[in-house]
Order: sequence, then structure tokens, then C-alpha cells
Amino acid sequence: MFGFGKLRSYLGIDLGAGGVKLVELRNEKKRAVLHTYGFTESAQDIHQLLFKQEAAEENVGLRPIEQKPATAPVILVDQSKITAYASIIRAVCDEAKVQSKIAVASLPVSTVFHAIVTLPMVKREEFDRIMRAEIKKLLPYPLEDMVIDSQVLPDVSETKTQRVLVNAVPRAIVVFYTKVFQEAGLTLESLEPESIALARSLVGKDKATQVIVDIGAERTNFFIVDQAVPVTHHSIERGGDKMNAILAATLGLEPGKTTEQLKHDVFSYLMAHPNETAIKKEQFLIVFNSIIEPILKEIEYSLELYLRQSANQDKRPEKVILTGGSALLPYLAEHISEKFKMKCYIGDPWGRVVYQNGLRPILQAIAPRMSVAIGLALRNVL
Repeated sequence: MFGFGKLRSYLGIDLGAGGVKLVELRNEKKRAVLHTYGFTESAQDIHQLLFKQEAAEENVGLRPIEQKPATAPVILVDQSKITAYASIIRAVCDEAKVQSKIAVASLPVSTVFHAIVTLPMVKREEFDRIMRAEIKKLLPYPLEDMVIDSQVLPDVSETKTQRVLVNAVPRAIVVFYTKVFQEAGLTLESLEPESIALARSLVGKDKATQVIVDIGAERTNFFIVDQAVPVTHHSIERGGDKMNAILAATLGLEPGKTTEQLKHDVFSYLMAHPNETAIKKEQFLIVFNSIIEPILKEIEYSLELYLRQSANQDKRPEKVILTGGSALLPYLAEHISEKFKMKCYIGDPWGRVVYQNGLRPILQAIAPRMSVAIGLALRNVL
């Protein structure tokens, strides 16, 4: 998606609010083999810097904007910001001893317009014109200011129409990322929405309908994946930062890096010793209810929105996959499973990657935060 050529690359880089994550994979006899990885843990304001918004909206990209602005979002970052992000990427690459100079990077959900449109069956030469005319009515910004990618969804029904998945991003965002990677000494081969990278690393070729819940630092994103393709997405402003604030307030601590480490330690212990702690499940769920309840409501909303569509009435998802740096929230998977009567678990993005057995403990510990970067790197390997 949004490719800049046919160069091969095995380096996936995820610029998220919680830091930079990168994974480099090698293709050995059609198997993805881990070469190196790296990440930072410092918060980044990249999502806020990318474009100007008069008012922040939840569920960005799902609902057409009634009053379209005259122009696409304006990049607010100056050269110093581009240099700063490039410096971070370059430092992580150097520390991880990255060899590839060609990278695939992620686009956060908040920057991507996503929709499924129904079009008549037409000749190939007419498809692009009709599609652009249709999505022009839906895009929040002028068509000429957007970079468009489309994919015809598989459909077994015999109809005279076709469903097309459309992802669009403001051209200014593409320019910004290109400059950052150029200054970092890398060639940006392609930009992909986080949803596509997550589906590749967590779902693979599994055709079953399923939900991915990605709990990041600032936001939690929800995707429904059908036939291995993300077909819906939306997000809420709840994530790891809110968890840190709740934990700090509960324990009387100052929010900061110490709280982040404490959260990781507490969550990891509770996950590993569910029956050996004085903290009961009910107590924990009450303390973090302001995080958990919105996640449950948004999963329910996603299911209702998806099943309401005529083509999806018999496609109730089979499972929920949790990922993201804060997916280790204790009891969350169990709670979701009980409420929606379906399997729920923390996804393993390393499942399609070959690595040394000795690395398993550390790779599994960081797995949720690396899902996007792994999916990006897998793009050119599998």
C-alpha cells in the first residue's frame, strides 16, 4: 500500500506514541528469520504533530465529515522535528546493528481514512474513475490532496456488485514520513496502515472473522478482520497512559517512567501468578473499570456495526486478539471472553518468525508492543 517502488525490504519500523519499534527479518528458504530488533520507550508526540485539527474526534475515519475543509491537514512540524525523529530512528538502527536500508513504516489509525464502498462490476479501465468518484463523496479532504489505495474484497456471492476496501491518507503525511526516513539514511519503500501490519503478524492467512484490539500508549484501536483483511476500524482515547495515571493515583506515586516500569512488573506478576496474590480479580477490575468498560463497549459497538451490514449477518467473529504495549492488563482477556462468549487471548506476532530458542523469554515479554513492526517486516518476506 502507498508503495514507492518494487525494492525488497525486510525492515519494519513502527513510529508510535509509545516509542520507535523496529524489526529486521531475513528470508531464508521462504521462512522469516529474525535478524535483529530494537525499540525505545520514550513517549512521542508524533500523532499530535502530524496535522492540524480543530477538534479531536473519536472514531476517526469511520463517519463522513459533513462540512469538508477546503484543504487537507497542514503539517505543523518544522525541520527540527523531522531531524529529531530521524535521529531517534537512526540511533535505534545503529544500536540494533540493522543492515537493511529499505524500510516499510506504519501509518497510525488516526491519519487514515478507511471505508468499504460497493461498486458495480465494470471493466478494468473504468474501475478507477468510478471508484474515485464514489469515495470523493466520503473523503474528509479534497481528493487531490489524498493518496488512495484500494482492494477488491473477496466475495463468494453471485452478484453484479463488488465491495472495495479503500484506505486514504493526506499527501502531506506521506511527504512528512518520506523526509524523516530520508534524513535517517533509509529508503521508505512503503507506508502501511497499522491495521494491515497487525493482520499480517497476528492473523496471517486465517480466513476466520476475528477482532483485533490494539491497546497503545494513547489510544486503543479496534479492527474486525475478515478473510485476513481488516474491514472495519475505529479507536478511543484510552490506553497505557491512562493505566499509568490510575496506577499512580492508586499508589500515591508521581506519573512517569517509574510508574511505567511498575505497571509492567505488576501486570506481569499478576498474569504469571493469578492464584498467588492478595489482589482479587473483582478488586482489580473495579480499579481499572474506567479503562476496561470503554474497551468492552467499543468491542460491542464494532460487532453491532459489522453484523448490521447485510453481507455480514452470518459472520459473527470467532475470537478476539489482544495486542499493543498495554495488552497485558490482567484479567482483561478472561473478562472479554466471559462477556462475549468467544475465545480471547494475547496474540503472538512472533508465531510466523524463526528465532533462537534462547531469545524466547525476552521476545515473548515484548511481543505485544512489537506486533506492528513485525507485520511491516513480514510484508516482503512471506
